[in-house]
Amino acid sequence: MSRIDALLHAMTLEEKLGQLNLVTAGQAVTGPVVCGDTTKDIAAGRVAGVFNLWDLEALMRAQRCAVQESRLGVPLLFGLDVLHGFRTIFSIPLAEAGAFDPQLWERTACAAALEAASEGIHLTFAPMLDVSRDPRWGRIAEGPGEDPLVGERFAQAKIRGFQGDDFSRIFPLAATAKHFCAGGAATAGRDYAAVDVSERALHEVYLPPFRAAVEAGCAAVMTAFNNVNGVPMSAQGRLLNGYLRSRLKFDGVIMSDYTAIAELVEHGVAADSIEAAAIALKAGVDMDMVSGVYLAHLPEALARGLVEERDIDVAVARVLQLKERLGLFDDPYRVARLDDSVKETHCILALEAARRSATLLINRGLLPLSANLRRIAVVGPLADAGADMLGPWSAAGGAENCVTILEGLRRALPYCEIAHHSGVAIEGDDESGIAPAFALAEGADAVVLCLGEAARMSGEAACRASLGLPGKQRQLAERVMSAGAPTVALLSCGRPLAVPWLFKRAQAVVAAWFLGHRAGEAIADILTGRFNPSARLAVTWPCDVGQVPIFYSARSTGRPFDAANFYTSRYLDCSNDPQFPFGHGLSFSRTTLSNLRVDCAELKTSQTTRVRVDVCNESDIATEETIFLFARDRVASVARPLMELKDWKKIALQPQQGATIDFVLCAQAFQFPGENMEPTVEPGGVDIFVGFSADAEKLLSARLRIVSA
Repeated sequence: MSRIDALLHAMTLEEKLGQLNLVTAGQAVTGPVVCGDTTKDIAAGRVAGVFNLWDLEALMRAQRCAVQESRLGVPLLFGLDVLHGFRTIFSIPLAEAGAFDPQLWERTACAAALEAASEGIHLTFAPMLDVSRDPRWGRIAEGPGEDPLVGERFAQAKIRGFQGDDFSRIFPLAATAKHFCAGGAATAGRDYAAVDVSERALHEVYLPPFRAAVEAGCAAVMTAFNNVNGVPMSAQGRLLNGYLRSRLKFDGVIMSDYTAIAELVEHGVAADSIEAAAIALKAGVDMDMVSGVYLAHLPEALARGLVEERDIDVAVARVLQLKERLGLFDDPYRVARLDDSVKETHCILALEAARRSATLLINRGLLPLSANLRRIAVVGPLADAGADMLGPWSAAGGAENCVTILEGLRRALPYCEIAHHSGVAIEGDDESGIAPAFALAEGADAVVLCLGEAARMSGEAACRASLGLPGKQRQLAERVMSAGAPTVALLSCGRPLAVPWLFKRAQAVVAAWFLGHRAGEAIADILTGRFNPSARLAVTWPCDVGQVPIFYSARSTGRPFDAANFYTSRYLDCSNDPQFPFGHGLSFSRTTLSNLRVDCAELKTSQTTRVRVDVCNESDIATEETIFLFARDRVASVARPLMELKDWKKIALQPQQGATIDFVLCAQAFQFPGENMEPTVEPGGVDIFVGFSADAEKLLSARLRIVSA
């Protein structure tokens, strides 16, 4: 008999239900309920795991209680939201996605995993894989952006980084793919709101990153708060047991989000907590996070015949198997050891990630800043805001170690007088600081305008109906820019901000996002030209909130926009075009693409072909470029998007260096869900587009034809 079978045989019903009970310790508040002292429940075997606790001594006390005082000595699982770092905080995922570098994504996840494991954490509630095309949604900051292919590769890289190659590292951090699924499509961009999407959108947009996560071996999946087409995800047996378990063969743990099972009553699909517990368990949810309804109400559900004990046993076995995979039965006190050199390596990595995550949006010749500048005015509420540089979900990262933008510039420009005034607060109506900020700008050779959002304005429960600058920041910016000094605006934020007036008036604008502990140094390196910016947008940037949701891979209409025809798809008061397309991002170099060619004009469904394009750095500055390959199936049984991302490549080029980018495509790259949602490849003509972004007017194009094998 295996260890797990023996434990199941020995457990009472209460002890079994304890293994389905995930509680919070309250060191970090990540939801509306904070549990009290759980020591008695741990000793009684009524707790499977604890999260939001990272003090090593406290963790070890709790583990000793579970191992030495509970009847069966089953060890606890310790979890935490380690989304973009643990002690060392890296760029938020939306920013890091803009590096388009799976190796970087994996390295930062690995560093976070090692730090968390060194303090007793076993499980992270990451990566967040919600594809989102609505920047009103606060959690867009936590994920890989708008494109499902980017989401797939992000999922694979992060899971490799957290877990190693299928738990091959000595101290892996079990990864949880969340939030399954479609939370990024929440109605009106509001957290927890209903989601109403087509079956096609589910299979083409929202499910692929989770499929990739399962294929990469993720240990766990967390259900989303929202309902999908009327059924809350914690009750979605069709997608949990059907898609995840049966179709994808996922055999890991499925857990609810914070109190989500109890919320089935509020959703209106369960009459009471007893029904809620039964519905969630039968749908495939193994672990109940925080709400406690499994522990309290599954016995009554069992007595009523709403569930069977074998349903409980299957869920318990999965939880025990995860603990066994993590080695907790053999060493429940396992802790990774990190020396100072590793910590320093992570600090260096944080700077690299931050540099490669900041996106230069516009530059009218101001950047890099001239070495002849003698006086710079650094103005705005984000200039000296260390805690806000960390962004949401900053785990155990301390703001005291964060380099602010002001500090970074002073270190980078010791010869230059740098005057500072916040002008206004991030939020609020006080405008008294605008006049002195204007006075600084009047006497400056250049202005660095630090604007944006507070860290708490992104992440969970941080949705915004407006995408403008909060508070009186616009008034500050317009007044400061009226002084006439050349101005670079830095936008520290967790989402695209609709500020077309700023893009029109500033000489340069950088999407500074929330870049983590080394944010100020990274920004200073870009502004001074020590680092050539290379990040590209992983989301389409709207010019007005009325365009939302907005994304590059829309389908055509029977009446596409035509300026000469009033009765076409258009707005009366705004352009259809975004402020910046997906993939947009500038550098200080000048790179060109030419000579796009496809090896074969016809591609059989059993073959592969090569797409080649020549790239040349025509400047005197070394650069790193991202080259995107899009495609369009011109005629299909189901209307296809105008463009779909099929691949991308990164290349480093020295000054005046040229090279050839080589993409390998198989016919399966053009596969899509057919009318019955089954994958299909149809014969016909396909347009191939290659370029630096999804700006259709700047793409090179070629054509191939798919034919039956």
